[in-house]
Amino acid sequence: MPKIKLLEHLTQILEVPEGSLTGDEKLADLQEWNSMAMMSFIAFADEDFNKILSPRQFVGCQTVNDLGKLLGVVS
Repeated sequence: MPKIKLLEHLTQILEVPEGSLTGDEKLADLQEWNSMAMMSFIAFADEDFNKILSPRQFVGCQTVNDLGKLLGVVS
C-alpha cells in the first residue's frame, strides 16, 4: 500500500478533512490522535497488512510518517 493510501485511511480514522495529512504532522499536535484512534490503527494494520501491533510499538512514534514506518510504507 502506498503512503497515499495510508494517509487516506488515517484521514478517516482521525475524521480530519480529506487531503489534510502529509505525513509530517506530529501526533501530539493532532487532538484526534487518542487511544481510540490508536486502536483503529491497530485494527487497520491487522486487516490490511496482516501486522499485529501492540500499543508499546507506538512509544517511539512522533509523526504520522512514524506510523507508516510501523507498516513499512514509509522508509
